[in-house]
Amino acid sequence: MRKFFPHWFLLLILLFSSSVFAQTNGNVAGKMPFAVGETLTYEGKFSKIIRGIAVADMTFKVMNAPNNKDYLVKAEARSKGTLLKLFRFSFLQQIDSTIDKDEFRVLRTVKRDVQKERVRDSEALFDYKEKRVTYVETDPKDTMRPPRNIASTLEGETHDMISGIYNLRLLPLAVGKKFELAVSDSGLVYRVPLRVTAREQQKTILGKVWCFRVEPEIFGENRLIEQKGSMIIWITDDEKRIPVRSQLNTEIGKVEVKLKKVD
Repeated sequence: MRKFFPHWFLLLILLFSSSVFAQTNGNVAGKMPFAVGETLTYEGKFSKIIRGIAVADMTFKVMNAPNNKDYLVKAEARSKGTLLKLFRFSFLQQIDSTIDKDEFRVLRTVKRDVQKERVRDSEALFDYKEKRVTYVETDPKDTMRPPRNIASTLEGETHDMISGIYNLRLLPLAVGKKFELAVSDSGLVYRVPLRVTAREQQKTILGKVWCFRVEPEIFGENRLIEQKGSMIIWITDDEKRIPVRSQLNTEIGKVEVKLKKVD
């Protein structure tokens, strides 16, 4: 249980995430489905024996990067009291993702991962000229501990978990379409097949809206999660392309994430 919860936020983000190569390039120069200032707030619920326990809140905010040239997306996932009371476990994940506005690819990822008393700080830098991502993780509570270093080869545009959400919103989604995604997490790069399987109505805070049902294959051998499971995301079929709901089914239970607020 404890191994799963620190990562479910990022794994659910994967519903939206990753690098889609040539398919997105034509959209970057056109009208974007989001703008600086947009803030999306979600609530995650876990269920197994007890139904629908609220375990975390998530927020995503689009900002201008300090250089006033690129995007900076700030994401945060914070555990709720129910999770602490039932499982005696808490977590906080904060991620800053810097995205190249012109090429729409990730440039830098800064993360703080807190799991009870355990704290890890990390930075990933994406060098497209050298075709390499370098990842460094440190323990701020133990300055004598050597940093963890990982480097991987980049093949074309790449995204972290956060920038990939916004990249997916640029895709020409349609039922029956398939994409292959490349996801970078903690210095490693994964390829994820993704299918648009249906167009369905969903009841949301935006009202009853038509959505595309997207199913990424992240479970299985040599994938992000090496166990049995399935994942689904629903994205609005309109010019905003907002992820309104996602679902993760695993061996330990089910996590549902729903949009709660749009600013």
